[in-house]
Amino acid sequence: MLASSSGNDKKAAEIVRILTTRFGDIPWWPGDPDEVMIGAILTQQTRWENVERALSFLKEEKLCSLALLHKTDPETIEVAIRCTGFYRVKTRRLKALAAFVTETCGGVEAIQTLPTATIRKGLLAINGIGEETADSILCYAFGRESFVIDAYTERIACCAGITTPRPKLKALFERVFTKDPHVYHQTHAHMVEYAKHVCTKKRCEGCRIMALNR
Repeated sequence: MLASSSGNDKKAAEIVRILTTRFGDIPWWPGDPDEVMIGAILTQQTRWENVERALSFLKEEKLCSLALLHKTDPETIEVAIRCTGFYRVKTRRLKALAAFVTETCGGVEAIQTLPTATIRKGLLAINGIGEETADSILCYAFGRESFVIDAYTERIACCAGITTPRPKLKALFERVFTKDPHVYHQTHAHMVEYAKHVCTKKRCEGCRIMALNR
């Protein structure tokens, strides 16, 4: 599991071990690549429940694919995703993502043949898609080895006493992971679940991850 003997690497590996033991395999972010990519945009600055509602509306309107969104007028999309907030901004981002996937890459099937670095660079060039959204798409839509760093990941790393700054956290965790996309997928899911059930409820006493910082 460990790729080096540094203290931060050891703590990162121990976080993975603790969370894997606690949660095991959990279902996380189901859906085909189109639905996951759309969801990655919609989830920005809103609760997941709102994303599920919007995805349901898109499915009812037979619009839950980037190819279809690419051809759909913005007003129709805005109505379907209004419940997620910032719906005009998100519509523009969905249209830009749809154009990238369908026009630049040749469609969902074609994009999956491209190297991870190429897809990531293209995603990051889209207005409104940052590293967290890009890595979510890579990890969950395409099953790539690209770990998602978000507020939960950063918080858990900090609690463990990891001193690596946020821009380098991705590389830190990827050093200690086995080369298996499922590990990337599940570790992020574990961190979100742990943060929701432990960190946000301030159950710090007895936290095994905080114990790593003692």
